[in-house]
Amino acid sequence: MSGGEVAGILVAVFWAILVSFIALVLVRLAQTLRAATKLVDDISEQAVPLLADASATVRSANTQLARVDSITADVQEVTANASALSSTVSSAFGGPLVKVAAFGYGVRRAMGRKTEPEPRSTVFVGRAVDKKLPSARFGGRRTRGKG
Repeated sequence: MSGGEVAGILVAVFWAILVSFIALVLVRLAQTLRAATKLVDDISEQAVPLLADASATVRSANTQLARVDSITADVQEVTANASALSSTVSSAFGGPLVKVAAFGYGVRRAMGRKTEPEPRSTVFVGRAVDKKLPSARFGGRRTRGKG
């Protein structure tokens, strides 16, 4: 065997190994592509009903929001009417009711003064003082400090 024949055999063995390696890679790639295709099909089968359900939920939520908008408008109108009624009642009856309450308080106080005797008081250097003063004002001794 000459050097050219040995080189030819080595190149042929190298090409056989390279072709078998490429064939193995292509087989693995085909398996991966089949698995990916199956996964995409499964996701498509599950996604279509989910999207339909999501679309129905969004439509339902939109209907509910329209109802809430109408309820909010009605509540706002009722609130405005109640505020107007409150201010009307306050302006119509507020002043006279305050006057009647003040008159009633004055009458009660006047009646209360007529029935109660005037309290006796003691005069100290031109000042009238009730007998309910603390003992310190009557000249009692205060103790300061510990004791």
